[in-house]
Amino acid sequence: MEQSQQVLKEASQQRAMLGPEGLIARTVTERSTDLRDVRRHLHRHPELSHQEHATTDFIAEQLTALGLAPRRMAATGLICDIPGSDPSLPLMGLRADMDALGIPELSTVPYRSTVEGVSHACGHDVHMSAVLGAATALVRVADEGALRRGVRLVFQPAEEMHPCGALELIGQDVLDGVDSILALHCDPGVDVGHVGLKSGPITSATDPVRIQVRGAGGHTSRPHLTQDLVYALGSIATQLPAALTRRMDPRSGVNLTWGSIHAGSAFNAIPSSGTLEGTLRCLDHEAWDRAEELLEEVLSDLVRPWGVEARVSHDRGVPPVSNSPASVEVLAAAVRGVLGRENLDPTAQSLGGEDFAWYLEKVPGALARLGTRTPGGRTYDLHMGDLMIDERAIGIGASVLAAACVQRDLHAA
Repeated sequence: MEQSQQVLKEASQQRAMLGPEGLIARTVTERSTDLRDVRRHLHRHPELSHQEHATTDFIAEQLTALGLAPRRMAATGLICDIPGSDPSLPLMGLRADMDALGIPELSTVPYRSTVEGVSHACGHDVHMSAVLGAATALVRVADEGALRRGVRLVFQPAEEMHPCGALELIGQDVLDGVDSILALHCDPGVDVGHVGLKSGPITSATDPVRIQVRGAGGHTSRPHLTQDLVYALGSIATQLPAALTRRMDPRSGVNLTWGSIHAGSAFNAIPSSGTLEGTLRCLDHEAWDRAEELLEEVLSDLVRPWGVEARVSHDRGVPPVSNSPASVEVLAAAVRGVLGRENLDPTAQSLGGEDFAWYLEKVPGALARLGTRTPGGRTYDLHMGDLMIDERAIGIGASVLAAACVQRDLHAA
């Protein structure tokens, strides 16, 4: 009995010498195979937005096995708190998105998607695995009494869908008691072992735009007796994006790009209706606030010569993700501690959208770009069916997020 107590005492002393960062590193290393298997399970069983029922069940099982008490949201998704030693302190949030895309997987790996036409082509399986890995390490840190501030894990559905899952969860008060929140996003253009950070806007505002055009159709031999709707659609498609770039500050990065155009079915008949659909992106929040009014104004001016009626449906998608400088520093300190200063990279603002932005409208926080490319290997792209991830990124993401949580009180986030 005395020998057993001595062994326990020595083990406790050794853990104390490791400190929280050492405990995190050891835990993630010990659980690396388990985390890889978690990711592969999620990868095999992708679910579309608002359909993440089995994914929610699986994540809940993993958290329960850690001794935690996950709380399910109204439909899909869940939150789970890891208590800290000082309950008077606000919680720090870690967010992972859960949904997959309606894109067929093209890879031939043994753990490829088993769901026809659906795949984790944006790396959300990695995001979930990294946050689960961070939770595993933070539970161990908490068990040693070294986690002062509690952590809320947010597993969010429907990041890829409009309306998005972030607003749904915020409406269910997932940020109550949270005063900052962090997230990762896979970046297949950055080598594994590197993390990219940027203060301020790091993504774009992204809004779906649909324009419906109506007019009096007729025979193509008599366009002067009709309202030439196809000609009007062509003018809108080419001139509206150009006009917006001349009516808004070019530094705002306004970009309107069409994804579909539909009108008519016969070669010799001018149709009476047609549609244009695309995406409006803005790098600047003020430009995003102004875009809808200007879009309607410019469209009205453009269609007047053709005598057609045009109506625009501009849905507010997501604002730019704007990283708080203090939260960026929290993550940067974690990256330096886990990977070394040389593996912390500056990163440019992208025109991609991310509904993590809505959390940052409520509390400060930051999104980091997690390198997933095998050094010297092929550069893949997100939202492509052949996306391949270097799975070492899972443990790196887990370690960085966990380290940021224990270092938070060293910085004013």
